Amino acid sequence: MVKNTMKPMIKCANCGRMVPANPRIKNQNYCNRKACQRVRKNKWKQSKIASDPDYKKDQRDCHKQWIEQHPGYYQNYRKQNPDYCDQNRELQKKRDKKRRSKRSCKRDALKHFSDIKPGTYKLIPFNKKRDALGGQIIIIPRR
Repeated sequence: MVKNTMKPMIKCANCGRMVPANPRIKNQNYCNRKACQRVRKNKWKQSKIASDPDYKKDQRDCHKQWIEQHPGYYQNYRKQNPDYCDQNRELQKKRDKKRRSKRSCKRDALKHFSDIKPGTYKLIPFNKKRDALGGQIIIIPRR
């Protein structure tokens, strides 16, 4: 009887390499390269922060404590890395533009309501539940 000596292979979700699967790791998706493990850990951390408010608070507190222990770190980093600042400035412009485009609306969106005159109106619902889905508008004349 001949034993199958072929190890199962997985495709790394980060680098795309085909690597032998580690039998001790169920549902393995990443290879053992440092860069791939860093990506795996960062994804885990992001999902943990999104799903666990206590973990998110702990991370925020830890970061605040680090900032207090390293005053001026970010100012010095920006001075020493002007390319980072330029790249961040361009990315922020894109984010701002995207945000503005989501908030904007068409100027003529309410054009068909231009016939409504200012005054007092009474809304009478069509059904007894008095929901806002349908109704009749009656104009109450001024005296």
